[in-house]
Amino acid sequence: MRASARVRAGLRGFFGLVMIGLAAPPAPAVLLYSTPQRNTWAPSGTIYNSGWQYQGRWGAFLGTPVAPRYFITAGHVGGSVGQTFSYRGKNYTTRASYDDPNSDLHIWQVDRNFADPIAPIYRGTGEVGKQVVIYGRGSQRGSDVIVNNQRKGWRWGASDGLQSWGTNLVKSVVNGGSGIGSVLFFSFDATGGRNEGTLSSGDSGGGTFVNDNGVWKLAGVNFAARGPYSTAGQSDAGFNASLFDEGGMWVGQPNHRFFVSDQSANIPGGGYVTRVSADLAWIDSILHKPALGALPPLTTDAMTAVPEPGSAALVLVTLATAFSRRRRTR
Repeated sequence: MRASARVRAGLRGFFGLVMIGLAAPPAPAVLLYSTPQRNTWAPSGTIYNSGWQYQGRWGAFLGTPVAPRYFITAGHVGGSVGQTFSYRGKNYTTRASYDDPNSDLHIWQVDRNFADPIAPIYRGTGEVGKQVVIYGRGSQRGSDVIVNNQRKGWRWGASDGLQSWGTNLVKSVVNGGSGIGSVLFFSFDATGGRNEGTLSSGDSGGGTFVNDNGVWKLAGVNFAARGPYSTAGQSDAGFNASLFDEGGMWVGQPNHRFFVSDQSANIPGGGYVTRVSADLAWIDSILHKPALGALPPLTTDAMTAVPEPGSAALVLVTLATAFSRRRRTR
């Protein structure tokens, strides 16, 4: 089964989620709460060397080298054997493709060893409560979303393909079920300071890093964001947005939405990343394969294609029923 099809199949019983990479155009940056500007430079200070140096270009998205000849990204962004992965000014050609049957993770093997450092993998289980640094190429802040004369957040805006970053805190671990697996959730709640960020269209595949005893390690691969949203009701097309307050909004796919009542306290949206530590057995089984020797030139007969995402609009998928119940009772 194709990675994107498997992910959609795994989410049929869920609602309130948008896959942030599928069929998305190139986009500029992790969306920030405090400013419409984006952090399009490497982090410094306490988050210096927190993963920026490990991000490579995979088409319109990002991927993270995790072994001398392997990088990891989101399965739903697609790609094909023979495609170029660009890492720190050098180009590598993909030679093999590995799709995790239990999640949206996808590993690609390249034609030779990476000439630059590779990212360490987080192997603990203590992500909840940790600060994360998120990397992607997602959309800018667009126009304000106004409900009951209050700003709730921003629509996803224009795109320019620049890499950037934001920070957040892991709030919970969510079981996404078959084909999705374990994902980490962080909320967009307006409490995380200047660099608080969340995911939007185009961020898929980028790495999310945690600090483990002074070393920044890959803990997640960007997967999805809350939404889509509507101010009109169940049946309109809706829109994608990053909201710090879902109060007064309809959330989910057309005709399958739930209403979040407006309350005095904000009810934040947020983003989801596939939890790397939950799939270590599969990851290690790929990374420990024998290294490739010299390979013959690529031909179309030697390619095992992984279909690119379609060029249609974003495929809308859904969040867990359990989440809808929780939202209704808050």
